[in-house]
Amino acid sequence: MVMYHQGNRDLQDAFGTRRLADRMEERIRRTAFTEEDGAFIASLRFFFLATATAEGHPDCSFKGGDPGFARVVAPDLLVFPDYDGNGMFKSLGNLCANPRIGLLFIGMEDKPRRLRVNGTAQVVLEDPLLGSFEGAQALVRVTPEDIFPNCPRNIPRHQVVEESPYVPRCGVERAEPAWKSFEIFADVVPPRHA
Repeated sequence: MVMYHQGNRDLQDAFGTRRLADRMEERIRRTAFTEEDGAFIASLRFFFLATATAEGHPDCSFKGGDPGFARVVAPDLLVFPDYDGNGMFKSLGNLCANPRIGLLFIGMEDKPRRLRVNGTAQVVLEDPLLGSFEGAQALVRVTPEDIFPNCPRNIPRHQVVEESPYVPRCGVERAEPAWKSFEIFADVVPPRHA
């Protein structure tokens, strides 16, 4: 078993779930994306991203875009773009220092569904796929180690009320968030690169 460390095992033993956890690893964990995984990921407008510093300090962020902005391009490769943001580069900077990554994909609109992906990632500033992502300034390439569904029972049903006007779209002028013109930031906001 490769998914569990001693902390996991101690709690599994305390709650009597070790055999269940082992069965889940045996039956639902995989290291390659299926076509169904790829279709699910491509259907979503967002996911949650977990990274950590070189020292192991965690960080979690929201990544969003139009459906298809995160995509499985091979059984062992998922890619997603980095769009112009607040310039802090917390997540991507962490990946440059510590390539360990966790992604949580949640479907809330039709049938609730959840998929977890853990692995390693590389931030690429020049990539042949970069041009297929409108407005991308970098690309993150994720190599999975653990892919597994999670129980969706607590996922609420949601619907999209309005698409974000800030998502880069072909043929649509890019909207700038108001905060970039606030006096406290205006003099340090760099010109857009992509």
